[in-house]
Amino acid sequence: MGYFRTIPREIEECAQIDGSSRLGTLLRIVLPLSLPGILSAAIFSFTLSWNEFLYALIFMSSGPLKTIPVGTVSDLIRADVLFWGPLMASALLGSVPIAFIYTFFVDHYVSGLTAGAVKG
Repeated sequence: MGYFRTIPREIEECAQIDGSSRLGTLLRIVLPLSLPGILSAAIFSFTLSWNEFLYALIFMSSGPLKTIPVGTVSDLIRADVLFWGPLMASALLGSVPIAFIYTFFVDHYVSGLTAGAVKG
């Protein structure tokens, strides 16, 4: 909500003076300007849900539907023995989707920061 408050109200008023409707102003002006804030919130919530270890450990500790962190802890660590090869491979596989999503959205994030909405 705080990010939406940083968008100047004058930009919306200028768009409406130029003939844009309220919905058009929202879709063409406000949402593109607020894209960095929306993406930041989405990436943050995705990362938190991806790393939610405790719920996955409690609800899916047995069976083939284990998440990567739960499977890593329950299958690759046995008492004092650590299987380092598979452990590092699972750490890599667990971090690749997050890195891919960050890489994909960085272009949209930067373009939202540099896009202008005022006619010039």
